[in-house]
Amino acid sequence: MAEIIMAGVIMGLLATGAMDLWALALNRFANQPLPNWAMPGRWVAHLPGGTVFHDAIAEAPPVSGELQIGWTFHYAVGILYGVALAAIMGTDWLAQPTFLPAWIFSILMVGFGWFLLQPGMGLGWAAAKTPNPWKVRIMNLVAHTVFALGLWVGAMV
Repeated sequence: MAEIIMAGVIMGLLATGAMDLWALALNRFANQPLPNWAMPGRWVAHLPGGTVFHDAIAEAPPVSGELQIGWTFHYAVGILYGVALAAIMGTDWLAQPTFLPAWIFSILMVGFGWFLLQPGMGLGWAAAKTPNPWKVRIMNLVAHTVFALGLWVGAMV
């Protein structure tokens, strides 16, 4: 079990890092804004008070350390996903990892963003309240494909 957890942690860290490098590349070469992890941090910080869904997270009261909370949340979720995939697939897959299970898993995990995080921050189901929902959805799917590549590489490590 320790082997699966350690492999999952490595997978999650590498996958989240790959996703962040992808965001940096999009920012540098396509002028795409970088993610603002303070807003998910604010969302997380409001959860213990019982508020899951906000009309607009930017209008919710700011929280001390929300940027750090957001980054921690981002990496914690990535690690959780890595451990979950490692546990689901087991040691045989970790010995000879293939990309397809990592990709399917990563695409399925987009659902948490679309149906919990985005509506929780006031962006609507699957970013429906954003100016260009289909662009957001496609970018989410591409980012999670990059995440899947990171999971797969992490499993090979």
